[in-house]
Amino acid sequence: MKSYKRLWIAFGLVIGISFAVLGTVGHHLISHAPPVPARVVTPDGAVVFTGTDIVDGQGVWQSIGGQEIGTIWGHGAYVAPDWTADWLHRESIFTLDNWAQQMGSASYSALSDEQQGALQARLRDAMRRNTYDAAAGTITISPLRAEAFSKLEQYYAGIFAKGRDAYAIPAGALTDTAKQRKMAAFFWWTAWAATTDRPGESTTYTNNWPHESLVGNEPTPGAIVWSIISFVLLLAAVGGMVWYFASKEPAPVYEAPPASDPLLGLHPTPSQKATIKYFYVAALMVLLQIACGIITAHYGVEGSALYGIPLAKWLPYSISRTWHLQLAIFWIATSWLATGLYVAPAVSGFEPKGQRLGVNLLFGALVVVVGGSLAGEWLGIEQKLGNLWFWFGSQGYEYVDLGRFWQILLFAGLTFWLWLMWRALRPALSTPSESRPLLALFLLSSIAIPLFYASGLMYGQRSNLVTAEYWRWWVVHLWVEGFFEVFATVVIAFLFTRLRLLRTDIATSSVLFSTIIFLSGGIIGTFHHLYFAGTGPAVIALGALFSALEVVPLVLIGFEAWENIRLGRERNKAMWIAAYKWPIRFFVAVAFWNFIGAGLFGFLINPPVALYYLQGLNTTPVHGHTALFGVYGMLGLGLMLFCLRALHPGRAWKDRPLAIAFWCINTGLSLMVLLSMLPVGLLQGWASVQYGTWYARSSEFLQTPLMNHLRWMRVPGDTIFALGMFAFCWFLLGLLTGHSYDDSASVQEGSWELVEAGSPGRIGAD
Repeated sequence: MKSYKRLWIAFGLVIGISFAVLGTVGHHLISHAPPVPARVVTPDGAVVFTGTDIVDGQGVWQSIGGQEIGTIWGHGAYVAPDWTADWLHRESIFTLDNWAQQMGSASYSALSDEQQGALQARLRDAMRRNTYDAAAGTITISPLRAEAFSKLEQYYAGIFAKGRDAYAIPAGALTDTAKQRKMAAFFWWTAWAATTDRPGESTTYTNNWPHESLVGNEPTPGAIVWSIISFVLLLAAVGGMVWYFASKEPAPVYEAPPASDPLLGLHPTPSQKATIKYFYVAALMVLLQIACGIITAHYGVEGSALYGIPLAKWLPYSISRTWHLQLAIFWIATSWLATGLYVAPAVSGFEPKGQRLGVNLLFGALVVVVGGSLAGEWLGIEQKLGNLWFWFGSQGYEYVDLGRFWQILLFAGLTFWLWLMWRALRPALSTPSESRPLLALFLLSSIAIPLFYASGLMYGQRSNLVTAEYWRWWVVHLWVEGFFEVFATVVIAFLFTRLRLLRTDIATSSVLFSTIIFLSGGIIGTFHHLYFAGTGPAVIALGALFSALEVVPLVLIGFEAWENIRLGRERNKAMWIAAYKWPIRFFVAVAFWNFIGAGLFGFLINPPVALYYLQGLNTTPVHGHTALFGVYGMLGLGLMLFCLRALHPGRAWKDRPLAIAFWCINTGLSLMVLLSMLPVGLLQGWASVQYGTWYARSSEFLQTPLMNHLRWMRVPGDTIFALGMFAFCWFLLGLLTGHSYDDSASVQEGSWELVEAGSPGRIGAD
């Protein structure tokens, strides 16, 4: 039996060292977060507002949608402004205009260049000087800044009370005057942190983000230098990886694939049959997600209506976008978890007693969590839950919007899923075999799924924004993008080994090696999300270097695509493999979008100097759509088809709807990015470099005829994409009604067998 000792040692070192760095640096950045003062006062001691107002205001912002209605520090939605950049610019202009009027000028813009330069220098000195007194717990501001706060408080109160279509904010979004003032205090604090130098340093708490020339916010030297180093490191690592792969022999397949299908020969167990409903619920969630996506994208044009229908009265942008993101995570996770429940007894060859009951109970819990959290998010954002918004409504943080109660229930469900996986895998793990190392990695990746989702429970309702952002990105980057991908990679390896198209030793070595390479950059690479989230310069250095390493394995993702194509072409030797054509093609699409979405579009925004100008612009959803759906969504669809193929043995498919679905989904995704989101994002990037972040996110820029035209250009891609998903769901429906089966043809069966626990059954010989 082949030994994988060196690979396991490398795997352990990568995990241990990476999390030691992530935890140590995380502790430092949380302990050095921008301080929330006890009071903000003027020089004569008059209190402008308190620290309690700031923290309460953060809660108000979260309760009305938070990161689903504009952005803070560049994180969130893309129609309304970045409130940090917008407040900072408006406060700066208010101050400059006031000083200009004292000089006898109508406004700052009416001054000569020399006079403007003098006032800008004065403004930079006033805004960047840190007046926080830790002993007294106070921040002292000038009477003019206090006056600016009062004016801007009224301005933002008007936006949220009266609504503004350009920001997709409906009338009545927030009418409580006390809450309006507290939210203004929170906006002020985020802008203060973004323009105030850390003690003893010449950079702000947010590493000089956002770009604002009026106060001297420009990229730090570290952002520029580490970006250059990351480019060099990427080129060196890619060269080394190409050299390594060029020296390796291609992974061999079996000389003679089985004459009949080993996987289709099984008789599905009760628990495997019980997973079918998961896939159909996932399909329903896909359709609902698409509907929410169409509505959300359209609000960027009409603001509060859908082709004239005042839909925002019942479903405002903040809710439609919340549902769009949450449903994406729910349906993708559902398809992957259901695949795990199907594969676990398949790879062990045993069906534990009571497994079907467990699968059904978990399904019921899934329905409760999904339905309850979506309803709670609507009630919370509509301000109908009072002080219970955090627990049962929306937490207001992107991707982890669901209320804490539903979050805890989901964690409990994932833990129960892990227990179901363990009891199904235990017999195989206790028996020495060639597959045991791969099974061990399968179990470890399964453990990581509830474990890393639990990181979303590490911050509270009143935690500092830096603390919440740090742990939130553990969920988004490590749970969604990290260990779920490892889990899926292992599942695919098992499927190919059980089809006897790939040798177990080759699959084990490949999965371990690719996991090591991916996680060596991916874990510490989490920091690239936190460059400007109130963190220090160390985050820029680590994030730049390790996020570059994340791209390295994706550059060679074509090898994975070619391997899948090659396995599919083995049908020339065994015609039954043709039955797996469409699952394999979806796996090829995963490889393609992994390179394009996670690789190219990911690295477009990952270097610090690039993200400095692009943070919070439409280049981010370009990466988000092509990576989240292009990679994880496509993988979910492929796994869904693989399991449904095995759960309906012996019957051929009418796969024309799948052909339509595959090409429409991929074409539509390409068009929505290339015709709309990418051009909008690049034009915003140009505006950000030339004028500042505030302008790139302003309605003055985003509501120009050109930008509106580009947003309308999403319609062709969105329509084709939606047609593809409808065709996919129509095919799935046909598996229930029978219209997706071709009874004039048949799929050859093999002799692969599953048995109940305690019986001496076997899996086909390797």
